[in-house]
Amino acid sequence: MTTKPYLTVHALTKYIKRKFDVDPHLVDIHVKGEISNYKQHSSGHMYFTLKDDKARILAVMFSKSNKGLKFKPENGMNVLIQGQITVYEGSGQYQLYVKQMQPDGIGELYLAYEQLKTKLSQEGLFALERKRKLPPYPKNIGVITSPTGAAVRDIISTIKRRYPIGKIKLIPALVQGENAAKSIANAIEKMNEMKEIDVLIVGRGGGSIEELWAFNEEIVARAIFNSKIPIISAVGHETDFTIADFVADLRAPTPTGAAELAVPHIEEIMEKLLNRKSRLIRGFSEIVQHQRKRLQFIKRSYVFRNPNRLYEQKMEYMDHLTERLTRQMNKTLQHEMTGYEQLAKRLQRNQPHQLLERGKEKHVRLNKELRSRLQAILQTKQQEFSKAITALEALSPLKVMERGYSLAYTPEKEIIKSIEQTSKGEEIQVMVSDGKIICSVENIEKG
Repeated sequence: MTTKPYLTVHALTKYIKRKFDVDPHLVDIHVKGEISNYKQHSSGHMYFTLKDDKARILAVMFSKSNKGLKFKPENGMNVLIQGQITVYEGSGQYQLYVKQMQPDGIGELYLAYEQLKTKLSQEGLFALERKRKLPPYPKNIGVITSPTGAAVRDIISTIKRRYPIGKIKLIPALVQGENAAKSIANAIEKMNEMKEIDVLIVGRGGGSIEELWAFNEEIVARAIFNSKIPIISAVGHETDFTIADFVADLRAPTPTGAAELAVPHIEEIMEKLLNRKSRLIRGFSEIVQHQRKRLQFIKRSYVFRNPNRLYEQKMEYMDHLTERLTRQMNKTLQHEMTGYEQLAKRLQRNQPHQLLERGKEKHVRLNKELRSRLQAILQTKQQEFSKAITALEALSPLKVMERGYSLAYTPEKEIIKSIEQTSKGEEIQVMVSDGKIICSVENIEKG
């Protein structure tokens, strides 16, 4: 019997993979479905499950393929995919390797536009409170656009016609194509480095959504947001709205409209100046006329007609004040002299040597009183002490013992007051006036 060779799992999986790879129906397939379990790895690769109501398949889109995506895939999104079916040898599962992907039922660029618009709006890039006012009379106007398009000609001609005193600084930039967004963002940064630019126009002429797409890129939106110079966006026609329009401090419907918003009309300025000149002349004339009337009134006043009278009245008033001052000074001086005399008398009465004599006398008197009182207190205490000694001697047990009495103690040093406190044969102590006697109890009798 012939024994058939056994394959390893790796060999079997590799064989199946080759079958998938050479199948012309699986090498380039187009499939649609709903994204679920979406995850983007730190490497940039996208992993997700593509499903419909009856089946599902694992899918992966490597970073080199998803770099060109204009939108961000999300769970629940229906997509159209072009790719290849093959087997991942590590797990033995067949997977869909995605080469291209676009939203199903909605344009890829429109979806990317809405996603970025929502994201930046939530971050506050469109907030009205952060938008700055344009300078009313800018000296230097910056322009960022294509140097060859009709937009730059419209902007420059409009500014020179309306505001010939303004200086224009142009930084050319790509406005469509793969590198356009980066070119616009770099130009905005360069304008901010110049410092002297007062207002900045960023835009281009009209076109399709693909041609205007550079102004929908996140890098351009953040460059506008971070600009220190107020920016007017002028992209496309009046009906075209881009992300740049929402972030900019002011949106113009066209490049020509941006130039009109950036600078005032010189004729309007001249008209305002003439009006203000007329108002100034009229105002000064009224002031001069009013001051002339005041001067005439002052000239006719009593002071100018009789200046000596005013001087005489002031001199008389000064004499009154001098008299009042003299009286007040004399009164104050008299009061102070009276006070001084009183102080002198008090000082005479309280001279130091007199106070010292009175103090010595008081000291001697108090010393005598102290000695007298101490002697009386000592005698009183001695008498009380003698009485206490007499009473103590009368109550002392030693005195009683000197008269022939004695005290009997148990071995525990307790005074024997009853025959119940001792027993026959027990040793007791008998205290007398000159010592103690050790006794032994031979017999106990009551009564």
